[in-house]
Amino acid sequence: MAVFSLDNIRAAAEAKYGSTDIELADGFVVRLLNPLRLSKADRTELLTIQTKLEAEDVDQEAVLSEAITLVAENETAAKRLLDEVGSDLAVLAQIFDAYGSGTQVGEASASQS
Repeated sequence: MAVFSLDNIRAAAEAKYGSTDIELADGFVVRLLNPLRLSKADRTELLTIQTKLEAEDVDQEAVLSEAITLVAENETAAKRLLDEVGSDLAVLAQIFDAYGSGTQVGEASASQS
């Protein structure tokens, strides 16, 4: 019979479903949490935000900022990232794309269970 420690399981979960980390110019690291590490309510809100992005006449900057704020480890980290990005929509979109790419593997694996 295989026996696993909870610490080993937590380490495996972190390796598989870890955050997307973005280092700011001053060295501060902003952690964007994997959707599986969010609360159920936040996961639902993230899906709502992603749906908003597909709508016509949406303020993409506002919606992407909302998504980053939701998935950031805390409000302070989100604010620092958004302050450094400013209103550069291309950078916001690239951050969200990097976040999405980093979480797709984990989401696909979870759905296979």
